Amino acid sequence: MMTYYAGVAKPAAKFEPDEDSAQFAADVVSGLSETPKHISPKYFYDTEGSRLFEEITQLAEYYPTRSEHEVLREHGRAIVQHFPTGAALVEFGSGACIKVRFLLNAADKLKSYVPVDIAGEFLSIEAETLRKDYPRLKILPVAADFMKPFALPNDVADMPRVGFFPGSTIGNLDPHEASAFLRHAGTVLGRGSVMVVGVDLVKDADVLNAAYNDAAGVTAKFNLNLLRRLNRELGGNFKLDTFEHQAFYNHEKSRIEMHLASRKRQKVKVAGATFDFRAGETIHTENSCKYTPDSFRNLARSSGWTPLDMWTDKAGLFSVHALVLK
Repeated sequence: MMTYYAGVAKPAAKFEPDEDSAQFAADVVSGLSETPKHISPKYFYDTEGSRLFEEITQLAEYYPTRSEHEVLREHGRAIVQHFPTGAALVEFGSGACIKVRFLLNAADKLKSYVPVDIAGEFLSIEAETLRKDYPRLKILPVAADFMKPFALPNDVADMPRVGFFPGSTIGNLDPHEASAFLRHAGTVLGRGSVMVVGVDLVKDADVLNAAYNDAAGVTAKFNLNLLRRLNRELGGNFKLDTFEHQAFYNHEKSRIEMHLASRKRQKVKVAGATFDFRAGETIHTENSCKYTPDSFRNLARSSGWTPLDMWTDKAGLFSVHALVLK
């Protein structure tokens, strides 16, 4: 492990992460060593980060969750018409398994549900609840990082498959990463599979900027909580009052960017390494890419999928796409 002073590597105090934090530490040190500095948004979601995100979804300014719920609620039966009879529904990054219930309620021809999530203990609890609520379905949880190769349960080997990727999570990936994910999903699901994807749409920049800069400051707390996690789990010494939340719409790249900006010149230690920050220098913590219907269809086609159908909420803020892998 090295310490970085104005780009020059010098020996750092020894840092010995446990097995669970080793990858976290490696990713943070790697990201903060690059220019510009960045940390993956997947590290937002400790217990407090998850709680804050749920609070964000209830904010008046934050339209994506309620808009997607509207689409799934109003068009669920039309969406599941594309599902093969006896299919297994595979959700990539299932979390609390909330949105999938709109589809499970509408699709009586599904045979199995396979929630895939990296949080194994939480996943087991959610799976047990679903077994009680949907006794007709085989609930087969898979604890895995859905962005990496993983094996589906043997029970679904002979079933047709449907993928589900809601929440505009695909927007957190740059277009080339989103394309790679869609190809990866196709490999997991196989030829002939259907994929249902939630996609946030391009809209007025004022609406977008308000959604990520809420008046109550919850998104700012969510962003800054990442630094609390670095302090707690990786021995960091970030002073939260010396960083500020920034979120803005990047017109050129058609995405919201979230950053943590240093209010002053300072040195910060984390994971056994030390990093210089200039005043105004940022840690890029998240992107949320926005698509037009055509730009997402083009992305899907370039990734091997054929668009089947698309639905939006009444305000046209959010879309859900059905794709097939021929």
